[in-house]
Amino acid sequence: MNQTSPFVALALATAPAPQSPEPQLLDVDGTSVVMLVLFFVVMGILTRFLWKPYLKVREERVSRVDGYRAEAARLESEAAARLARVEAELAQARRTGSAQRSSARNEAQAHEQRIVAQAQAAAQQGLAQARTGLEAAYATERGNLQSRAQVLGAEITEKVLGRPVTS
Repeated sequence: MNQTSPFVALALATAPAPQSPEPQLLDVDGTSVVMLVLFFVVMGILTRFLWKPYLKVREERVSRVDGYRAEAARLESEAAARLARVEAELAQARRTGSAQRSSARNEAQAHEQRIVAQAQAAAQQGLAQARTGLEAAYATERGNLQSRAQVLGAEITEKVLGRPVTS
C-alpha cells in the first residue's frame, strides 16, 4: 500500500488524460475533479447558508400552522361548550318562564273564579232581596186588593139589593 499525499493525488488527477484514437463521449481529466470539488464546496455553502435556514423557517411555519390549528380546534370546542351551556340555560329559562306563565294563568283563573263567585253570590243575594221585596209587595197588594174587593163587593151588593148589607 503506497501512501501518497493529497497534493500528489491532485497533481496526478490534473495530469492530462491519455489520448485515444477514437472520439470520446466524455473527457475525464483534472478539470472534472476540480469541478467536482467546486460542486461539493458550493453544495456545502448553499446547504449551510441557504438550505438549512430554509428548512428551519419551513419547520417553524409548519409548527406555527399546527399550533394555530390546535388553537382553532381548542377555541371551537370551547365555543361548542359555551353554546351548549347557553342552550341549556335558555331551555331552563324557557321551562321557568313556562312554569311562571302557567302559575300566573292558574292564579288568574282562580282570581277570576273568585270574582265570578262573588258576583254570582251578590247577584243571588240581590235576587233574593228582590224576591223578598216582591213577595212583601205582593202580599201587601194582595191584602189591599182583598180589602178593596170586599168593600167593592159590599158596595155592589148594596147597589144590586138596594139596601145596606152588614157582614
